[in-house]
Amino acid sequence: MMLVGIAVILAGFLIMTFDSEEFGFGFLGLTLGPIITITGFIIEFWAILRKPANS
Repeated sequence: MMLVGIAVILAGFLIMTFDSEEFGFGFLGLTLGPIITITGFIIEFWAILRKPANS
């Protein structure tokens, strides 16, 4: 799950680089990329804090 979170974070940063507006002020740089990145961090926190299934 940790690797999935890292992949989502990297995808969010990659999406932010695809913005064609100057200085990244378009939809991809200001809205979609940060939402994907924050989702990746949420996945990371969940993967760290979840309780193991064995106990």
